[in-house]
Amino acid sequence: MTTAQTRLSRADRDLLLDLVGLPTAGPMETGPDAEPPRLRDAQMRYARAAAELGFEVAYHAAPGPEWLDRPDVPAQVRDMARRVDGFLDSQPSLVLRLGGALPRARTLMFNVHLDTVAGGKPPHLAGDRFHGRGAVDAKGPAVALLAGLRAAITRVPALGTDVGVLIQAVSGEEGGAMGVFGTRPLVEQGWTGRINVFCEPTRGLLVPRATAAATARIAVAGADSIDDHPEAGHNASVLLGFLAQRLARTLPGAVAEGRVCVAGLHTGAAHNKVYGTGALLLNLAYRTAAAGRAQEEALERELTAGIDEFAAVFGGLPDFARTARDARRITRLAWLKRGLPALDSRDAWAEQVLTGAGLEYAPPDAPACTCDAIWAHALPHAHTVVYGPGDLDANGAHAADEYVDASDLEHYADGVASMVAAFASATNGSS
Repeated sequence: MTTAQTRLSRADRDLLLDLVGLPTAGPMETGPDAEPPRLRDAQMRYARAAAELGFEVAYHAAPGPEWLDRPDVPAQVRDMARRVDGFLDSQPSLVLRLGGALPRARTLMFNVHLDTVAGGKPPHLAGDRFHGRGAVDAKGPAVALLAGLRAAITRVPALGTDVGVLIQAVSGEEGGAMGVFGTRPLVEQGWTGRINVFCEPTRGLLVPRATAAATARIAVAGADSIDDHPEAGHNASVLLGFLAQRLARTLPGAVAEGRVCVAGLHTGAAHNKVYGTGALLLNLAYRTAAAGRAQEEALERELTAGIDEFAAVFGGLPDFARTARDARRITRLAWLKRGLPALDSRDAWAEQVLTGAGLEYAPPDAPACTCDAIWAHALPHAHTVVYGPGDLDANGAHAADEYVDASDLEHYADGVASMVAAFASATNGSS
């Protein structure tokens, strides 16, 4: 890897450590009884740093309740909003603008999320490696973005006059919120550009795709029994365990553009009881809306087949005969999340601009992540990419020891500066 031209300043490093030190995991991550996230504080700290480059606050507000009154809002979001006072008020989103309002055709938009998952180690800097929650996902990219824009401003006098730059600094990306009350309102209100960049770890490659996901809950509602008479109740542990294994065999690969995560399974914790109730969760990721619908149909089909197979296998075993006989009646499928869009952005002009800046697209078959970029899927005459430093897996984005190297952030800042310069040159002040 070549040496980066853009260096993180002492102020950049301090800003990142400050941001990582602010607890910004939202209620979807921390639960209904946790302290409110300090997202507003993080956004204002970020806005003050951006103000030194000439950015002004164009919008800073919490979303209204109407944004949760839509059929594709995940059930978990609605439930948490009912349980937490000030749920939306504690999760505002911020838009920063360089210069005055300009036509979208002459505007670049960058989206960063300042909320994080929960947990992680205390923030610290070890050599040139930043540790702490949000270091790579996505407070580190947010700080590197400012470093790149600072470099671009020195190279492109037209920034803020002939060429516009917007930064969305949003809440509600993590915890399964899927951007429904953070990024989506900003996109629908028009805070977008001709090229839109969602700053997520992509190993420094441009990914013009973002997957969405459906979440299914398979619940068993039967009767409990004591361990002395297991045949008297419904054994949800055995039924759901059987279905989990069967679905793990049959669902992956059933839809070419889909991924399946067989996730949480819970019935109970006692050793001397047969649990008649329980639930199994599955997450179905997809690259296109059509693939998403096919995933849903495949799960419904395989679940029916799995219940039939369970009845056949366990119907002759006395301890499980009742469960086998009633399996279809006591098993229900509910969709906690479904119908969300996916992103697959193609634009020859924008692609030429970005590759002309020396940036590289990921191969078409490279995996894409699930992120807020899905809400840019329907923007007309616009191109959207996911682009950021580091790697979600390798840098432990949702793991205990999340980190990012300063060198990766500096190379990303170089990429941002080159992108801005190439976009300004290509638009040449035209509308």
